[in-house]
Amino acid sequence: MSSPRTLVLFNYDWDQLGFARWAPEFPVDSAGFDLFSFPSNARLVNFDLERFVEQLAKKAGSAGWEAVISNHEQFGALAAALLAEKMGWPGTPVNAVLACQHKFHARQLLEQVAPEANTPFSLLASHYGEAVPEDIDYPVFVKPVKAAFSVLARVVHHRNELMALTRFGFWELWVIRHLVEPFERVVQKRLPAAGSAHRMLLEVPVEALQYNLDGYVFDGELRPLGIVESVMYPGTQAFMRFGYPCRIPEAGRARALDVARRFLQAAGFTHGLFNMEFFYDAVRDRLTVIEFNPRMAAQFSDLYLRVDGIDLHRVALELAFGRDPALLPRSVPTAGATASFVYRSFDPAALPTMPSRRRQAALASDFPDAMLFSFPKDHGQIARDFKWLGSYRYGILHLGGHDAADLEARCEAASELLGWPTPYAGRLPKTADAPAANPIFSLETP
Repeated sequence: MSSPRTLVLFNYDWDQLGFARWAPEFPVDSAGFDLFSFPSNARLVNFDLERFVEQLAKKAGSAGWEAVISNHEQFGALAAALLAEKMGWPGTPVNAVLACQHKFHARQLLEQVAPEANTPFSLLASHYGEAVPEDIDYPVFVKPVKAAFSVLARVVHHRNELMALTRFGFWELWVIRHLVEPFERVVQKRLPAAGSAHRMLLEVPVEALQYNLDGYVFDGELRPLGIVESVMYPGTQAFMRFGYPCRIPEAGRARALDVARRFLQAAGFTHGLFNMEFFYDAVRDRLTVIEFNPRMAAQFSDLYLRVDGIDLHRVALELAFGRDPALLPRSVPTAGATASFVYRSFDPAALPTMPSRRRQAALASDFPDAMLFSFPKDHGQIARDFKWLGSYRYGILHLGGHDAADLEARCEAASELLGWPTPYAGRLPKTADAPAANPIFSLETP
């Protein structure tokens, strides 16, 4: 008898690797399209989430699908929730996904249940391209009510800067609208009180260390998996590395769990993986929520696997079939410390050198545990990255070490092999210490 099949929506990057580990036991099919490549992204022209889900539901029986998963922020998590609801499969409730992804509504909900973990916020009282109000206090952190990959999320310091940020050409406005509109249509039907997602959110900036709480909810019970530390490039708010295990004080852990429980319960989040991004100021013992993501931080799955023997992708599969992930056996850990290192350029004129086959072979020989991802782009593509994101992410490297010191030493040696600057403060070229023109809150969603 063949194994039941799982449908993975918008199955790219980290998820392709993660679910491939379990393919013999959990065969998967994929549906969706790549937002960043043509002609795949041409499907944005007429894309409708509910129609997409309806088409998948009609195919489910003949395809043998019995579960659905997605860790895709823009469309996938919501589409998976809609399909699971329609088919009667285990899944995160649709309105819980909406409550997390509609960033203004999430702030309002957080203000009701955990106001001490919120930051002052408001909607920008103007639309794209319009003059912005005079009475805004700067600096202010600006981000779209609905977006992914932290596009257009940044600190602005004066009115002219804010007006420039919200002014777009015809093609840019077309892209923004078509990225938001599928979500907007579902919100208006299922959570109309949240208001339109075609808006910008203003928040009082927070300066503190940044972290990620990862966990899942099963049968209404929150179960934490761990906390990953986000380290920024000096003078910026661009991710330099994600480290695990985390050095956050125990008081911060306790606050994170308490706030997550209150918010997720209020949102009706009764099933599924989640990721909570937050700031924690240990001196003041103050936690401030950045946002809740109603899906796995797929980039972190490998980190937990190395240190704890927990595979987040296997957890996701168990949840998709309605089974308790707590019953899963753990694999033998391979590291005492690990990190996802992000190589990034802040010079739009620079074209970082990608490692040759010889360098890649040397890395594989000297560091057999390494996972390397490179993202070569031409000058035009890099220019677009800087316009929308503020920097160019050209590589990611995963490594493990016996402890934090060993991990740093191994990263330095591996970076030298690749010909890239080591992503640790004090080891970077001086040019990397300069802040980006518009510091970014978080450049990519893990």
